[in-house]
Order: sequence, then C-alpha cells, then structure tokens
Amino acid sequence: MPTIHVDVVSAEESIFSGEATFVVLPGEAGELGIYPRHTPLITRIKPGAVRIEKADGTEEFVFVAGGLLEVQPNCVTVLSDTAIRGKDLDEAKASAARAAAEEALKNAKSEIDIALAQSELLVMAAQIAALRKYRQKK
Repeated sequence: MPTIHVDVVSAEESIFSGEATFVVLPGEAGELGIYPRHTPLITRIKPGAVRIEKADGTEEFVFVAGGLLEVQPNCVTVLSDTAIRGKDLDEAKASAARAAAEEALKNAKSEIDIALAQSELLVMAAQIAALRKYRQKK
C-alpha cells in the first residue's frame, strides 16, 4: 500500500515523523483527508485533532491548536505553535484552562482582551473535544 511521509511539528519539538497511509485534520473550511499522491496544497488549520493512520496499521493522534498545513505528493507537514500527543492530553488541565478563559472573557474590558479570551476558549474547547474523541478510539 502506498504511503506518504508525515511530519507534525510544534514550536518546541517534532511531535510525529513517519510514514502513513492516510491523514485527517481540521482544515479552515472543514475536515481534510489526505492520501499519498495528494495534490499540492497549503492552508491554515483550525484547532483540533490530527489523526494519522500509520503504515503499520496503527493510529497516531495529535491535538493542534491551529497552524499551517503543507501537502506535497509524497509529504505532509503540519506546523503548529502548540501540538500535543493524544496520550499526553490532560482533561483536568484543559478544563481548568477553559474555565480561566471563560472568566477572562467575562472580565475583558477591551476588544483585544475579548478576542484573546475567545481565541483561548475556542482552543480549549477543541482540545477537550479532541481528548474525548481520542478516548473513544481507545
């Protein structure tokens, strides 16, 4: 079965690098599915889950807080400021961060504060949803 090389990179480290048969991730206009020999593409991605079906038949799951996607016929690169392996997601921390973002939104005084709090709230909601999706797969 043909494969495509996948790299998922955060600002801090390489999260995943390997061969895959299929990749699914949250594109800006909806969910994207990528197979080997996909048409070249560059797009922004939304916060959510990246699901990688590896060449050995197992799955790798990564949460990204948005970022950029580059697809070439034989390579997929996901660049994100924040990327967390599925097994490292912590629902308690994500829920606490979500509550803090909700509180910040209530107390926001300027449009910039409102926008920042809304953005953080969106990322935390996406992280919690991704964590629940990951647990269902397990």
